[in-house]
Amino acid sequence: MRIAAVVAGFHRRIAESLLGGALARLAESGVSADRVDVQWIPGAYEAPAAAQALAGTGRYGAIMVLGAVVRGETPHFDYVCDATAHGLMRVSLDSGVPCAFGILTCNTMAQGEARAGGDKGNKGDEAADAVVAMINLLASARAMSAGGTSRS
Repeated sequence: MRIAAVVAGFHRRIAESLLGGALARLAESGVSADRVDVQWIPGAYEAPAAAQALAGTGRYGAIMVLGAVVRGETPHFDYVCDATAHGLMRVSLDSGVPCAFGILTCNTMAQGEARAGGDKGNKGDEAADAVVAMINLLASARAMSAGGTSRS
């Protein structure tokens, strides 16, 4: 099992904390660091294109997307968050490679920091849990399909 980690570096300190949390959780789940390919991108808006390119390689069981978008004074936040979420969902559905949405969408930097290893935990953990769960679910579905069995 290989996992791609697409990390939006615009809010670098938060992104690094999310990545650290995700890698630690993957290690706890039995996924060693050498099975995770980390790709840094400029910001969250670029995540769907990066995920699509990586999904197209056929190399990854799942893609974990990490980063933060922090609200500013203009509607830019809404466009970036909406495009990123919809784009990643489209990549998941079109490619069959699950994309875990580990992008924080926060009103303030303090909210982002709290969710990237602060008093609200580390949401990178949750993205790691999501990719492991989806890899296992898809493997189970393939096995059921190959065996001709189903559960109800």
